[in-house]
Amino acid sequence: MEIRKAVREDAAVAASLAIQIWGAHTQEELEEEFVDIIEDGNSAVFLAVEEGEATGFAQCGLRHDYVEGTSGGTVGYLEGIFIKEPYRKKGIGSKLLEACEAWAKGMGCLEFASDCELENDISLQFHLHSGFQEANRIICFAKRFSDTTCRKCE
Repeated sequence: MEIRKAVREDAAVAASLAIQIWGAHTQEELEEEFVDIIEDGNSAVFLAVEEGEATGFAQCGLRHDYVEGTSGGTVGYLEGIFIKEPYRKKGIGSKLLEACEAWAKGMGCLEFASDCELENDISLQFHLHSGFQEANRIICFAKRFSDTTCRKCE
């Protein structure tokens, strides 16, 4: 198994893996997004490849705003990670995470963070097993304004 940093030509492969966790998007949307992410110096995508098949991916980036549980400054952030079902529990996720952490350290980060949905027990267990410590739990809220037009929002 090989872990390698994705290049522009890998955007479609990364998108085909990512759509399995970010299904609210289309393949085309994710592919365009991954082209931007791969070419952005503040982000990286890593692929796990076994016998020519991409078995997983991890996306990481730099966050400059406040990140729960960190002391501030620029923080490396695991934006997403996914391993195909038949390849799970073989250490691939750990190797992808290690690649992301090494990239973040190389970018000068002293801390690395992540998140997961409250009901995603698989991700929670992965994070805890990987040395992350739970920093906080939140429930996010949104409220839609009435159909009246907000002059300041235009």
